[in-house]
Amino acid sequence: MIKQPYALYDFHIWAYARIFNHLEELPEEVFHAEVTSVFPSVAQTFGHLYVFERLYHSVLSEVPIEEIFPHIPVWTAEAKDIPVDGMRRLFAGAAEEFHVLMEHTPDPDKAMTIVHPSYGSLDTCFSDILRHVVNHGTYHRGNVTAMLRQQGYSGVPTDYLFFLMECSKK
Repeated sequence: MIKQPYALYDFHIWAYARIFNHLEELPEEVFHAEVTSVFPSVAQTFGHLYVFERLYHSVLSEVPIEEIFPHIPVWTAEAKDIPVDGMRRLFAGAAEEFHVLMEHTPDPDKAMTIVHPSYGSLDTCFSDILRHVVNHGTYHRGNVTAMLRQQGYSGVPTDYLFFLMECSKK
């Protein structure tokens, strides 16, 4: 049986796949169109999400924070001004790295301490940080839906319940 936090990450990847499938059916300009929202475009929202995925993969891999920060401009540049299919490929690579990390972390409740430069340190566990990654993605996928509606397009359902229903049919 798959451990719950890891199954939750599978939901996270499923939800991204649903949104990428939907975005690939829309005109390409929708991805880059400027809107009034949390980020100026769907593309920039995904750029933020990509950097976040890479950053927290590094955190979960226990890379020291001072070694992570120099990579942020690189990750930001990787996700800048690329089409939907390019963004999908970046996320697929990040997801593969997460899956490898989870395979090498058999105990999702593995204790760890993370250090944030502004908020200090936190004694937590691997699964809590993984849940944070999923929660952050859920929040911004909602932003993307609002951005699409602002441009006259529908969103796509990515609720956890729909993931469970789809999994139950397999």
